[in-house]
Amino acid sequence: MGAGHSHALFVDRRSPVHDLAPEVKITASVLFTVAVVATPREALWAFGGYLAVIVAVAFTARIRLRWLALRSLIELPFILFAFALPFLGHGERVHWLGMSLSVDGVYGMWNIIAKGTLGVLSSLLLAGTTTPRDLLLGLDRLRCPAMITAIATFMLRYLDVLAGEGRRMRVAQRSRGYDPRFLWQIKGFATGIGALFLRAFERGERVYLAMISRGYEGRIPLALAGGGATARQWAAAATVPVVAGAIATVALLG
Repeated sequence: MGAGHSHALFVDRRSPVHDLAPEVKITASVLFTVAVVATPREALWAFGGYLAVIVAVAFTARIRLRWLALRSLIELPFILFAFALPFLGHGERVHWLGMSLSVDGVYGMWNIIAKGTLGVLSSLLLAGTTTPRDLLLGLDRLRCPAMITAIATFMLRYLDVLAGEGRRMRVAQRSRGYDPRFLWQIKGFATGIGALFLRAFERGERVYLAMISRGYEGRIPLALAGGGATARQWAAAATVPVVAGAIATVALLG
């Protein structure tokens, strides 16, 4: 994991959230998402509370809401699917603007949009305040299986390498007058993908043999990079899941 391998989602700024250890941010994000998912869909006010928590964290992390809003558009296909539920649902129906809508479908649409959006925003805040390398370090400190962290480490390290290889193959194709763009040219595209897979496999085998020759025993020594989180950091990060848990508890009991 050399320096210089950053991610487009990471916002390089100094803030109290950026300075937290990665394992506490991962834990807080997961527990926040669990609280959101556990909230009954009928408790509309609770989702406003969760959104307020997201805004507060974004303000503390010095991340603009516009940045969050633009990158959350990745969930747009799921939102478009959710809008079909009021028309496809069964059971009690209501009439609105001349349309017959299923009550259960309306709640289902709201459930997908609200919980999905809050989950995406939480993930974006985690990615925006934590480098990919630190995310892997946090997972390793949380005793994530070594095989998973190793695979993720290699994927992150060589993703740019494979992307560059793909771009060079694309340029080579076009320089030879072949530029597959249409369905009937899918054979050329599939051939390129197959060649890229073979190159990636061969490169991976060479890298693995080089690592074995240097004493690799199946575990990336991520945890050697500094100490873990302090009690103060755990306490600071715990405010988010505690507030979310309180909101979920009131919503479940209400």
